[in-house]
Amino acid sequence: MEFTKMHGCGNDYIYINCLNRELEEPERLAVVLSDRHFGIGGDGIVLIQKSEVADARMRMFNNDGSEGKMCGNAIRCVAKYLYDNDIVDKKEIKPGRKEG
Repeated sequence: MEFTKMHGCGNDYIYINCLNRELEEPERLAVVLSDRHFGIGGDGIVLIQKSEVADARMRMFNNDGSEGKMCGNAIRCVAKYLYDNDIVDKKEIKPGRKEG
């Protein structure tokens, strides 16, 4: 599995491009990957998914497996990921959350 680990003002998440696929059991994956002693380590995972109303949407899972609602640091990293990986080629990126 390919991933990108990014840090944004004190939060570090593992970003997974899910624009063309779905992950099974993201809650469990968040716990395993986020373990700082036996995994990659981080505050959780962020799935970058397709959106009908935004350039992409993020779905975030905390390191305990619970689904997070919002993290400004994580959403900024999603925008950087989209731009750096040539997924979105514009200066203003509209990322969305799980709902949009």
